[in-house]
Parts: sequence; structure tokens; C-alpha cells
Amino acid sequence: MGQQWTTVITPKKSKSVGGKSAFRQAVELTRLFVVRDCKTMYTQTVLGPLWFVLSALLTSSVFTVVFGGIAKLSTDGVPRFVFYMAGSILWSYFSSCLAKISETFRNNARLFGKVYFPRLTVPVSVVFSKMVIFGVQFLIFLAFVIYYAVAGVVRVRAACLLLPVVLLQSAILALGCGLILTSITAKYRDMAVMVSFLLQAWMYITPVVYPASAVPEAYRWLYMLNPVTPFMEAFRYGFLGVGTLSWGHMVCSATVALLVFGVGYWLFKRTERTFIDVV
Repeated sequence: MGQQWTTVITPKKSKSVGGKSAFRQAVELTRLFVVRDCKTMYTQTVLGPLWFVLSALLTSSVFTVVFGGIAKLSTDGVPRFVFYMAGSILWSYFSSCLAKISETFRNNARLFGKVYFPRLTVPVSVVFSKMVIFGVQFLIFLAFVIYYAVAGVVRVRAACLLLPVVLLQSAILALGCGLILTSITAKYRDMAVMVSFLLQAWMYITPVVYPASAVPEAYRWLYMLNPVTPFMEAFRYGFLGVGTLSWGHMVCSATVALLVFGVGYWLFKRTERTFIDVV
């Protein structure tokens, strides 16, 4: 006769697993990562957070001199500095998110190997920490917009209220692309070198330093397939009154962003189970 067990030891079920408290814990962990990133971004620097402002002003100034003064690129009648600032701060948010997220597995290998926590909180925290920088730069940009609007040089439209939509699309697309790249670079490290080249090439096929109107009409439909172009144009249209706001292109851009995020999420979840074996 087989032995009968009188006591069965089972793991205690945690209410936090899969429940609302698990979500709250993930949110709190994301918040802690955001605070960490913001504090360490410019540690041991003389100017500290002032670099957020200076980087936007310096980039816009360089674009104004090189692309506006030397190359004589059109800005659709808008003052060159504020035109380039609009493009640079939004592109900087998108590209910095993508670049940072693409390094998630490589930069956090030790942390991921020591303790378990929802890995997705790390790339998601990048989206929010970079949004803090965008917020500071946007306030400077808004000051210029108000000045030129009062002077009658630019026209602020109701489409400026779409700013949350523009940021959301930018964040989702950057997050999706970053998750795909970090999943690839976890195994193929040499692909990490390509990220900077990819972003540089992407910028030049996006209306950052020139308006979409500069693209020949025959090729503009192809140009608008770039998922960054519609929300970049919508941003300028809302705050500067130039550019185009196409709901069809905005919907297409949002659809692409969601699809890219879906693929990125699937690859990320698949990679996180085995990446420790290959780092």
C-alpha cells in the first residue's frame, strides 16, 4: 500500500500576481527608474539640468546656420530658428528614446541577471524620463512661439491641442523600434553600431530640417509613408501654422506604430527568457 501524505506544502499565492497590486508595483518600479534616469543623466556636470535647455538652443542654432543660412532650405515663411527648434525637440525625443531603449538588454544585463522584475518597466521608464526633457525644451519653444504669434509672424492653430496624440504616437513608435533593436542586439552585438547610422539616415528622410512641401509632389505620397512624418508635420501645423495635417496619414502612422510595438513586445518577451545565456 502506497504511503499517504498528511501534509502538502504548496507555494503561497500572492494577491499581487496578475492583480491590481501587481500593476501598481510595476507603475511604482517604473517611477523609480524614471527618477533614477533623471538624476543620473547629468550627474557630475557643471550646468546640470540646464543642458536640457542649452542642447535645444544649440541644436536649433546650428540647424539655422547650416541648413537655413548656408544651404538656404525653405522654412515655409516661418522664422528659421523656431522652425528648426520645432523639428529638433520632437525628433530629439523620438530618437533619444529609440537609442536608449535599444540598449536595454546590453546596459542592464547585470541587473536582469541578479533579480527578477518586469523587464518591460525599464524601456517604458525611458519614454517617461525623456518626456521630462522634452517638457523642459517644449516650454522654451513655447516661449518663442508666443513671441512670434504676438508679432503676427506665426499662427497657432487649434491642432496644437493634438500635442498629447503626437507625443503618444512618437513614444509608441520609439518604444516598438527600440524593443525590436534591443532584442536583436542582445544576440548580435555588432547591430548596436548600426543604430546611430539608422537614426541619422531616418532624420534626413523626415521633415526635421526642411518642410514636407520641399519634397516633389510626385514623391510626396511615398515620403508620407514614413511614420514619423505625419506627426512631425502635425506638430508644426499646430504651433507654427505651416505644414499639413492629414488625418488619413495620422491614422496610418498610428497603425504602423501599434504594429511595430506589437512586434517589438513579442520579440522582447521572447528574448528576455534566454538573453542571459548569450550575453
